[in-house]
Amino acid sequence: MSQNKGIEENSLLIKKAKEAKNNSYSPYSKFRVGAALLAESNKIYTGCNIENSSYGATICAERTAFSKAISEGEKTFKKIAITSDLNDLTFPCGICLQVISEFMPKGEIILQNKNNIIQVYKVSEFMPYAFKL
Repeated sequence: MSQNKGIEENSLLIKKAKEAKNNSYSPYSKFRVGAALLAESNKIYTGCNIENSSYGATICAERTAFSKAISEGEKTFKKIAITSDLNDLTFPCGICLQVISEFMPKGEIILQNKNNIIQVYKVSEFMPYAFKL
């Protein structure tokens, strides 16, 4: 893949993640997160965080995107973009990292903060010793 194509993919994923963030249901924390997941089929699946008054029932934006994609039959993925309203980058939580490493162990995680600072990481940088059976 050319470097330009990779930049274009990342830009599109960030745009879709920002759009998904607008659907966030976060009345308790006011912490909106959006994610956009690129499948090997080149289809993009989006997700937002969905809170619940029973905090354990809350689901992160990343897992929402994976749930949508997997329920549609996708099983392999290339990249995921994650954005929030924070000044800092919003990194995936531990549960999301485990899910990401299960379905996208060689993929990339693209993070963007509200100031449009972008960082790209390999999944293996976060989970070099991910749990596997």
